[in-house]
Amino acid sequence: MTIGGAAVRATGTFGVINPATGEVAERAPDASRDQLDAAMTAARAAYPAWRRDEAARREALLAAADLLFARSEEIGRILTLEQGKPLTDATMEVVGAGVWLKYFAGLELPGEVIRDDADARVEVVRRPMGVVAAITPWNYPLLLAVWKLAPALLAGNTVVLKPSPFTPLSSLKLGEVLRGVLPPGVLNVVTGGDRLGAWMTAHEVPRKISFTGSVATGKRVAAAAAPDLKRVTLELGGNDPAILLDDVDPGAVAARLFGGAFQNNGQVCSAIKRVYAPEALYGDVVDALAEQARAARVGDGMREDVQYGPINNRPQYERVGELVAEAVAGGARAAAGGGPIDRPGYFFEPTILADVADGARIVDEEQFGPALPVIKYTDLDEALARANGTHFGLSGSVWGTDADRAAEVAAELECGTAWVNTHLALSPSQPFGGIKWSGVGVENGTWGLYGFTEIQVIHRSKT
Repeated sequence: MTIGGAAVRATGTFGVINPATGEVAERAPDASRDQLDAAMTAARAAYPAWRRDEAARREALLAAADLLFARSEEIGRILTLEQGKPLTDATMEVVGAGVWLKYFAGLELPGEVIRDDADARVEVVRRPMGVVAAITPWNYPLLLAVWKLAPALLAGNTVVLKPSPFTPLSSLKLGEVLRGVLPPGVLNVVTGGDRLGAWMTAHEVPRKISFTGSVATGKRVAAAAAPDLKRVTLELGGNDPAILLDDVDPGAVAARLFGGAFQNNGQVCSAIKRVYAPEALYGDVVDALAEQARAARVGDGMREDVQYGPINNRPQYERVGELVAEAVAGGARAAAGGGPIDRPGYFFEPTILADVADGARIVDEEQFGPALPVIKYTDLDEALARANGTHFGLSGSVWGTDADRAAEVAAELECGTAWVNTHLALSPSQPFGGIKWSGVGVENGTWGLYGFTEIQVIHRSKT
């Protein structure tokens, strides 16, 4: 682990599974309570000097970005081993993390003068919070870590990072790589299971918790933060609808729809989770998506010809299988796929489900895997009501030949991001967050940076 700028071993370890084999590939340190205390103490001690030198912070973020660019394939191999995604995708995730660091290194944090007259000058400034606890998921371990680290560090905070126990190795490597460019204590990386996360959220030192993960865990994080009035950003689950309008060309959009649903093997919080297709086009939509699914190349992410790897972990693998089997037992038709792939590891066929409706768990819940239900509708207002009739509100998309009409429909979606004729279009400058149960606060852009700051008013009398 990385604590106070040093490499630290733990007394205990836990196994990290390679999802392509289902076997333990490496062992990771299991941090003790004392080691977490040491990480928090180091972060708190590093904070005063770090917050005072903005130029040094920007230089450090740029240097960190360059290191990730230079070592992207090396770190990507570690990521593929533990997460399962194809090596090309894993390498691009590391590069993407560097892009995010570079963006925030150049982002301004301006003060705002709201009064300047003969009597007083009043300025509103953004100041850092202190120590940030960052807890990250297993689907994009490095990119989503940097979504937190880059703005937190630029703002002048110091960080204790805990990755998912399913994917700790790449974050441990991140801590090791960045020891050379970040002062001791500015970034600390500790690993362990659920108890470590509970210790972090209840710890007295952090003033902010930034969490990405499930709704259930997000609620527990919020509850743990409440007694100490810690600030929180929660990026939680999604059940993103894609609504196809009656002028859409199924053949023209099928590949992009499939990509928006199956990127990272469907393990994306803002991926398309359900498709609403007009009755007149329903058969063509199902056939076009099924053709995409049958052509997909699934296998070990270390192989060059693979497009989609395994599901990351056994609990998620079993959940996806359960949802698909339950839907089929309830009358749904697997137009493509429909079950596990008979080989070691957590491989599941890319699955398109037809003849399924709202009320089925795979429609109403977040599957977070390679299975996509296609739902028929006859009335657009009804489709919008069904799309919005959920506790989730992360993102959604509308597809049609008339882009202006599609944009009008997209504006009716109850979600944090509404795309038109695309999906999963993200950038470091674009705020990302959800409404309802999909989260609290946003990440990325100036808005995400503000989330790691508190407002301070500096009122200077001139009389």
